[in-house]
Amino acid sequence: MILFIIINAIFCLSFLGFAYLNLNDIDWYLWVPIYVAVAACCGLACFGIYYPRIYMFLTGFYLVYAVKLFFAKDGVRDWIVKYRRPSLVETMQAEKPFIEMTREFFGLLIISAALIIDYVVVTHL
Repeated sequence: MILFIIINAIFCLSFLGFAYLNLNDIDWYLWVPIYVAVAACCGLACFGIYYPRIYMFLTGFYLVYAVKLFFAKDGVRDWIVKYRRPSLVETMQAEKPFIEMTREFFGLLIISAALIIDYVVVTHL
């Protein structure tokens, strides 16, 4: 159980940091709440407060949005097929839309994984 608390504390602090870094983005109004919501879930889990239905709702929303980013014009699929997977980490300024969408896609997968881990652990306590 202590490992679960430590992992959730790391997730919480990381996601709060990601929310902070997104404050200067053009679409901050979308990404700050996304990261804060998952940070809140992980932070509350550190104190034994769990909301499995919210975990599933958020995970569903994030995965649907990830699928949208995957198939969008200049999305992840285009990054793979059309642009032949250029580096996502050369510069933090994403001048190309396929780089930004691919980064957002992987961010959504990471936060979904954190919520799924919490859901599985909490429902099997």
